[in-house]
Amino acid sequence: MTDVHRIWIDFLKTDDAGRLLLSARGTVADLERDGVRLQDGLVLEVYGDDADDDGKPDDLVATGIVRRDEQIGRWVLELDRSTLTHRSELT
Repeated sequence: MTDVHRIWIDFLKTDDAGRLLLSARGTVADLERDGVRLQDGLVLEVYGDDADDDGKPDDLVATGIVRRDEQIGRWVLELDRSTLTHRSELT
């Protein structure tokens, strides 16, 4: 079974195609901390800061597939939007 890595991501940093960029400082730090080497097809579970209607922290979480975009020279994440939810909805 393949490990799924949980990595912080900025859900607002996207490319023109709407894919999430894997270049934010916190994302890079998590990748390095976990020893993750990016490669096409790698599955990542990502989370990002969010809050509920009362202002309590409730991270967004989702799963996506890593892709290398040679045109822009960056690693991106193709988010599986069907997995996008809040952490509180997982329990």
